[in-house]
Amino acid sequence: MPLEAVPTLLASCPTTGDPVGFERAVCTATGPAGLLLIGVYSFLIAFVLPLPSEIVLAPASSLRLGLPTSLDLALVILVSGLGKAAGSVFAFHLGQEAKQSGPVIRLLRRSRFDVVAWSERRTVELAQQFGYVGLALALSVPGFPDTLSIYAFSVLEEDYLKFALATFAGSVGRLLVTLGIIGGASLAF
Repeated sequence: MPLEAVPTLLASCPTTGDPVGFERAVCTATGPAGLLLIGVYSFLIAFVLPLPSEIVLAPASSLRLGLPTSLDLALVILVSGLGKAAGSVFAFHLGQEAKQSGPVIRLLRRSRFDVVAWSERRTVELAQQFGYVGLALALSVPGFPDTLSIYAFSVLEEDYLKFALATFAGSVGRLLVTLGIIGGASLAF
């Protein structure tokens, strides 16, 4: 896949769900500060921002780090994966606390959409069938909300290190799947 296709295909860089402009800042990130911004963005989308994680690929060919574009891309993927793993550990800790908080779960169950029941069913199915690999697989699906999988899984599991490793693997996997899709699309046009 030509790396030049990454920014072209992600140039639209959706910002409709981001009133602060965080997505646009990530899309135009450059230099070491840009890598830091990508890491912070990835950390935040793991536990609080319902924004797409794939946009971190947009600045990959224009980071201006003085490295070959393929190394810039590898750094973006590594930094994003580490940021999301760190954010997921934070979310995991919050999930562990929520398990102890009956009122939180009761409030979620009474909400208009029974998010808890739906996410528990799906996550329990993945966890029972695939364990932490299930989390990594769920996080590898482009466009699927990271936050939902992370929180749902965090309430069910207890191992911080395995959770962080699964989140890192899923985050890297998602970006690689996205690159594969972009590469396939660029070859088709």
